[in-house]
Amino acid sequence: MSGRIKQVLVLSYVLSCLPLLGAEHSQLKAYPPAKEGMSRFVIVLPHKERGEDKNFMVELTVGKEMLTDGVNQVRLGGKIERKVIKGWGYSYYEVTGSLAAMSTLMATPEGAAKVKKFVAGAPLQINYNSRLPVVVYVPEGYEVRYRIWSAPEKMESAEQK
Repeated sequence: MSGRIKQVLVLSYVLSCLPLLGAEHSQLKAYPPAKEGMSRFVIVLPHKERGEDKNFMVELTVGKEMLTDGVNQVRLGGKIERKVIKGWGYSYYEVTGSLAAMSTLMATPEGAAKVKKFVAGAPLQINYNSRLPVVVYVPEGYEVRYRIWSAPEKMESAEQK
């Protein structure tokens, strides 16, 4: 394939994506900017057809990489709360409370090396909605991670006893 054809194909692809970028940006207009000391994270979920969303959930987790002793369980305080944008009805999520680290207190072996790991607070499961972005506000220095949970189409029957 010649270089000129490749350029045309790449340009065509970029131009075809522009409407999508505009649509994503216009949805974010409803969401407030991050307050001072906070960061805004946006998750765009893979598209699902109407009715498919009910078979999925999104788990949000807020945390950060920290050095731990590798023995004790460490987690963060605070919680993720759902809030609603007045006039729009859209949900967004914000971390509230102290994100101070808490740890169990088991003795560590002498000379044990520190281990870098992602330390998180309590996760929050929310309904899957591929039509709107998931917007999460967290204190600066923290990050948002997420997982998508799915349920099989077939429901099992319980046995009556």
